[in-house]
Amino acid sequence: MEITARKSKETARDYAFRTLRKNIVNLKLQPGSMVSEKELADEMGISRTPTREALIELSKSQIVDILPQKGSYISKIDYSLVDEARFMRLVLENAVVETVCEVATEEDHRALLQNITMQEIYLKSSSFRQFFQLDNEFHEQLFIIARKTQIYHLMDSMMIHFDRVRMLRLLTDKEVQELLDDHRAILNAIMRKSKIEAVALMTSHLSRYKVDEELIRRDHPDYFV
Repeated sequence: MEITARKSKETARDYAFRTLRKNIVNLKLQPGSMVSEKELADEMGISRTPTREALIELSKSQIVDILPQKGSYISKIDYSLVDEARFMRLVLENAVVETVCEVATEEDHRALLQNITMQEIYLKSSSFRQFFQLDNEFHEQLFIIARKTQIYHLMDSMMIHFDRVRMLRLLTDKEVQELLDDHRAILNAIMRKSKIEAVALMTSHLSRYKVDEELIRRDHPDYFV
């Protein structure tokens, strides 16, 4: 697993949840793999109780399967859940980008541009997981600008299903320049306050994974139900 430092005032349970979720999305904990509660706890440097609680919380989002007498498994990718998550994000983010077109300031434009510039740097160095993180931050920033941060956090539990497919696409395809181009085009539409164009671009951007489903399934057949 990829282990990061525990944040100030972060409970052991929250730390375990954040760490496990990140490693599931990053595919360090692979779909279908069995995980040991004790080994996870030891690796994170915490006790088994908060680790168990984090796994139970993740199971509520159907991303971890806890089988009595057998153990815990990272759930395989279920495309019905991926589609549901993408639908929710598409509806919410299209509404948000319309609002952003209305309220974004020049300072907001600069912040989004700075994020895109960093995306380009990581993409050129083939640092796909760092690019993925900046991609997420770009979209989160739109919710912040629109003052809809609680909505962003509420949809977070479902997004893990969509995010795993997005990560697979990055690691499988690697020809992801169009994702960066999408972000630039979305920002340009926001700067022109063109709501119709921004929504159309966002719809296209969030639908790209459908084009890659066959490629992803071919390269990782064991990851899917």
